[in-house]
Amino acid sequence: MAVDKVTADSKAKKAKKAKIRRSETDAFETDALEADALEVRKRLRKTFRDKRLSLSREQQTQAAQKLLEQFQQLTLFHGAQNVALYLSFNGEINTQPLIDYLWSIKCRVFVPILHPFCKGHLLFQEFSQHTPMHKNNFGISQPKLDVQRVCPLENLHVLFTPLVAFDLAGNRLGMGGGFYDRTLAGLANMEKNDQPIVVGLAHDLQLTSTLPTATWDIGLPYVLTSNKLYCFL
Repeated sequence: MAVDKVTADSKAKKAKKAKIRRSETDAFETDALEADALEVRKRLRKTFRDKRLSLSREQQTQAAQKLLEQFQQLTLFHGAQNVALYLSFNGEINTQPLIDYLWSIKCRVFVPILHPFCKGHLLFQEFSQHTPMHKNNFGISQPKLDVQRVCPLENLHVLFTPLVAFDLAGNRLGMGGGFYDRTLAGLANMEKNDQPIVVGLAHDLQLTSTLPTATWDIGLPYVLTSNKLYCFL
């Protein structure tokens, strides 16, 4: 019986070691796959940023005007009073004509600022022609913090997000900082009726058939380009 017990213990130890080795191998393979996916996403960001930057000034101007016309015609946005946008840079479709239009019809416009106390998160602060501005840590213009003008997410009617690329399933590739993914993840804790309409803004050339995704990615229900509203609901 003692021999049988030693043999059983030995087998159990060997099985445990084998399980640990398989676990280590699986972890290594998972890390390798994640590293490969991150590298692919990095290359895609460069590819689509270069595509945006290849557009001429005239093409950018036409795209911005057509984007505004799309917004004006779509009933999805009728009645929206509090609209979150962003200040375009690095070849993004120009949001300024849309911002000017919203001001002209007395809508309140909010733009993102880096949260001063919660790293990696955004606040949305009211933006007007007279808002004091400064450059944030990424060299992007944003309003100087004024807590009296910050709008809670539940008070926004439409939230427009920037993106580097999007695919036919509504997956969004951002700049890699995760700021908007964290913002969108926060919407899941809100009642459906309190959530703003979330819409990505893009040039048509930022569409691709499929994107590699990560566990933290949040897909988009809509993407608006200068030519079309894509619905992924």
